[in-house]
Amino acid sequence: MGAHLCHAWGCQTEINPHLFMCLKHWKMLPRFLQKEIWHHYRPGQEEDKQPSQEYREVARVCKEVISIREVLPDPEGEYNE
Repeated sequence: MGAHLCHAWGCQTEINPHLFMCLKHWKMLPRFLQKEIWHHYRPGQEEDKQPSQEYREVARVCKEVISIREVLPDPEGEYNE
């Protein structure tokens, strides 16, 4: 299966299908959200397009967090907690 785009709104970076976001946006997520994405990820969901409701909800929160952090960057320049 070929690459797809990062799930951050407006990002045009191509990434491997099993990944959620490009490295830039992934590093902007708090670690607890990174862990939640992987916790709810089911191998093969990128192929059958059937992620769980829990995965979809965490993905929505992650996209919102990134959109806020891109507008209001962390004053310390570090995003991971």
